[in-house]
Amino acid sequence: MRKPYPSEVRERAVRLVLETRDQYETEYQCIRSIGAKLDVGPESLRKWVRQAQTDAGTRPGPTTEESAAIKALKRENAELKRANEILKAAASFFAAELDRPHTRS
Repeated sequence: MRKPYPSEVRERAVRLVLETRDQYETEYQCIRSIGAKLDVGPESLRKWVRQAQTDAGTRPGPTTEESAAIKALKRENAELKRANEILKAAASFFAAELDRPHTRS
């Protein structure tokens, strides 16, 4: 698996696509050309451009910040569910202990 591209490369590639888009017949031709020059896969660059457009408000969808917040909330939710299961198991265990007849030694 390839290491993630540095943020400087991402930003430069996206900026070049957005600035030179009108010099190509289609946006995808522009993406392929810029990607080849910077050794970036066209699909990666296309996704970066889409996300940049979303972050700028020119395309609908969740922004990078919103996506990060959603991801953090999902992680927190999963952690809380695990903690809840542990607490339920502990409550069942202690309830069973209270129901048992105790003998004094």
